Amino acid sequence: MQLGENLAILRGVPAGTVPLVYIDPPFNTGKRRTAAALATKAVDGGAAGDRTGFGGRRYASATVGEERGYADAYPDLPAFLEPRLREAHRILAPNGSLYVHLDPRESHYVKVLLDQIFGRASFLNEIVWAYDYGGRPKRRWPAKHDTILFYAKDPADYVFDTDAIEREPYMAPGLVTPEKRALGKLPSSVWWHTIVSPTGKEKTGYPTQKPVAVLKRIVAASSRPGDLVLDFFAGSGTTGAAALALNRRFWLIDENPQAVAVMVERFAGIGGVEWVGTEGGQASDSDGPRQERASDVP
Repeated sequence: MQLGENLAILRGVPAGTVPLVYIDPPFNTGKRRTAAALATKAVDGGAAGDRTGFGGRRYASATVGEERGYADAYPDLPAFLEPRLREAHRILAPNGSLYVHLDPRESHYVKVLLDQIFGRASFLNEIVWAYDYGGRPKRRWPAKHDTILFYAKDPADYVFDTDAIEREPYMAPGLVTPEKRALGKLPSSVWWHTIVSPTGKEKTGYPTQKPVAVLKRIVAASSRPGDLVLDFFAGSGTTGAAALALNRRFWLIDENPQAVAVMVERFAGIGGVEWVGTEGGQASDSDGPRQERASDVP
């Protein structure tokens, strides 16, 4: 994991060296994004308590742990992303791919920007990640999806391994043969997958955490075993978790010390995963997935 401002770090990466870049940049909601309390503890609250426990005893709720988050407000998000996306294009391998994870409020502006940087022919997919959780406003359709823009540096030559993608059941199994039902179908550009459960084991306590399964689909399809996967808005480190599970190397960058603290905790005790400071450091010599410095990128 590397703590630092991503644009400055990216400018030190050799051109054409990274097979896959995935980023989940700020969505520009105009708010501070914070994680739910890391833990809720019941303390004796007497008659004023907000919970009732065994034997009718009243308790008060108290939160424990550090609140984690970041400011998610930009006057012009595409202008902020532009130099970083240009660097992403520069450092991508000749057959490399970029995935940019956004929400519908900004995705169309960023897509126009990416068309300018990569060329419109390099746009391959708008992936819709659909989920079904959270509040439901009464004055509009509930917004329950994110957008992931998929670009290839060279639309005539890029990695996309359909055999490595985990198949899913047919929605209308009665319309296909038994052989096809048994095999399952390749996912389309609409991915139905739940968010990270607020109470599940996958939860790290960092806001806007994405599910490992969503990242594994991207990593499996658009990289090969041993490839380097870069995420320079790394947040909770889900890209690294997916890469690690699929035998890829990974490099995670974030300027938020709280995000790096979450990643250090997430990968604690895993061989070959190493912290790299802002000014650089020594990368691991293990054969397993590891964190990379700019000077270590092949």
